[in-house]
Order: sequence, then C-alpha cells, then structure tokens
Amino acid sequence: MENIRAIVIDDTIVYRKIVGDVLKEIPGVEVVGVANNGKIALSKIASLKPDLITLDIEMPEVNGIEVLQALKNQSQAPVVIMLSTLTQQGSEMTIKALELGAFDFVPKPDQGTMAENMQKVKAAILPIIDALKRQKATKLKIREKIKSKPLTTKDVVNKVAVNKVSGTATQKPPVKSKSEIIGIGISTGGPNALTQMIPMLPADLKAPVLIVQHMPPMFTQSLANSLNNKSKLDIKEAENGDTIEPGKILIAPGGKQMKIIAGADGITRKIKITDDPPENSCKPSVDYLFRSIAQHYVGRSTGVIMTGMGSDGSKGLVQMKNNGSIVIAQNEETCTVYGMPKEPVESGIADIVVPLEKIAQEIVKTIIS
Repeated sequence: MENIRAIVIDDTIVYRKIVGDVLKEIPGVEVVGVANNGKIALSKIASLKPDLITLDIEMPEVNGIEVLQALKNQSQAPVVIMLSTLTQQGSEMTIKALELGAFDFVPKPDQGTMAENMQKVKAAILPIIDALKRQKATKLKIREKIKSKPLTTKDVVNKVAVNKVSGTATQKPPVKSKSEIIGIGISTGGPNALTQMIPMLPADLKAPVLIVQHMPPMFTQSLANSLNNKSKLDIKEAENGDTIEPGKILIAPGGKQMKIIAGADGITRKIKITDDPPENSCKPSVDYLFRSIAQHYVGRSTGVIMTGMGSDGSKGLVQMKNNGSIVIAQNEETCTVYGMPKEPVESGIADIVVPLEKIAQEIVKTIIS
C-alpha cells in the first residue's frame, strides 16, 4: 500500500516541528510539506495533493475554518486532523471544524518539555493514523474485488442475510414494547454525524435521548451548545441529578462517566455523573451508559451505535439486546470510521442497519410503535 502523504499546517514553528517529527516516525506516513498559514496551505494542497493534513485553527490570513470551508466541496479533498487548544474558544472552534467534516482532532499540549509534548501528540495521533490506514486498505480491497468480480444479486442478498443473523445475544430477549429512552454511542466523525441527524428528530419526541460522544472536558459542552442551536429539542451537557424527561437530550460530560439511577420516588430516573475509571480506554464510555439503560429500561429502550473507532458500546448493546432493547446501527458506507457499529452488525445483534440520513426516522419508529 502506498504511503499516506501528509502536510503539516500550523503558524507556530514549535508545533510544526512536533507534529512533523511525530508523523515522520510513523511507518507508512510521508510528510511532503509544511505551511504556516491557510493561504500557503491551500496552494500546497492543490500542488502536492496530500492524503492527510494536520490543521491549526488560529492562523493569519486564512484560518483553519476557512481552509476547511474551501476544501468542503472538493472531490479529492485530504483527510483533516485538527490541532486544538484546550480552551473554551478552542473547543468551540474545534466543534465547528468537526461539523464541517474534519476527521478528528488532537489536543495541543499546553505544558511540558518538547519531548513530553511529542509523546502526548504521538499517543493522540497514532490511533487516528491507524484508523486511516485500515480505512484506506479496506477501500483498496473493495476496489480490487469489484475489478476482479462485480457484485452479483446473490452477493448482496448474502451480505444482508449476515446482518440479520442472531449471534451474540445469548438468551431469548423479552418481548419488545415501545421505547421510553434512546441511548446513542458515537466517536470519530460524531459531531458531523450528529449535526445532520439530531435536527431530524421531531420537536414532540416522546422519549429522552442520552448520548456518549468520546471527547475531553469542555468539548462536550461546546458540542451540546452547538447542537442545541440547530435542534428543535432541548440539548445540554448532562449534570449530576438531571431528571431524564421526554424530549430532552443529554450529552455525557467529557472526562466523566454517565449512568442512570432511580429518583427518590422510585418512578423518575435521574442522571448520575461519576469519576469511575475509563472503559475501553474511554471516559465517557458507551458501554458504561448502555449497561445502565439495560438495567433501568428492560424491554423499553433503543440503543443506537454510530460512527467511531474501536468497539466501545458492543458489550453494552449485548446487555441491552438481552433485556429486550431494539438496536440500530449506522451502515458502513456513511460512517467516517466503521469501527463501533462493525461488531454489532456482523454479530447480528443490530435489528436495523441504515445510512445516517435514516437513523432519526428509525429512532422515532421505535418510540411510537
């Protein structure tokens, strides 16, 4: 497989060196250029045609958001990884960049030696590069398969059949009734996907929605605020003690875990924010939330698993499925990264596998059925 060609774009020489040196150490990645502002970056992108760019947001002349907007409608645009400052303004701009289609982001370390900061950037960027390599390899295999043997009707039927096979749910689930709560797990590509999906939910949604989006502190609050401005529903970052109510969307705070507890009256359900350890290296974790939904809403919930790296959410979905939940998965074609939905789909626990633009209507069907 050919190397991933990268351009490092940052107005700070320190971060151009840190990110450039990190990328050069990664096998299969070739740094073909650098730029210190967006205007030069766009020129180099046009001439060097990279597969990947790392992009700072705050730059002179043309900033990172403007670069993204210029690339948005290009058919062969590179994959974009944002470099983000851990500030309120930085988190707001990063969410905007992700909504515009940036693949993911890496926080800029704000303290420590050069060597320590290199290690922090490397730890953050390596999983992203690995995901890009897998994605590139998968696309190559698909293209080669199509060239050697075009898909037949039988192939398509067999693929659909695999999606419907029951495999991981180990016991016969209770009879399903209409859902009283929706749980959503999402990661890489999430802000962009949620920006498209959430506004499709109706203003009179008859169930609450709890979302785990893998993000650090501050970024989840910025995401909630951005989505709230685009939706007919009330959306906020969850706080300890929040009452779970129909029509309210609560997003787990970055760096914390979120679960459900019974209210003092034994009828209402409330949010409990904890500092429990990470699961699947994630905090917040989808599995952590989904287990809680499975416990408190037996046979009355919907689990939705969407674009993202890794497999966080798979185990929790099995528990939800075994307790009678309906499982909706985003299909491979519309995922930024087909990681989190892959196992639920291939194991057969996903009841419904649909493209991003149909997820909202399928959620509504589970509530009103």
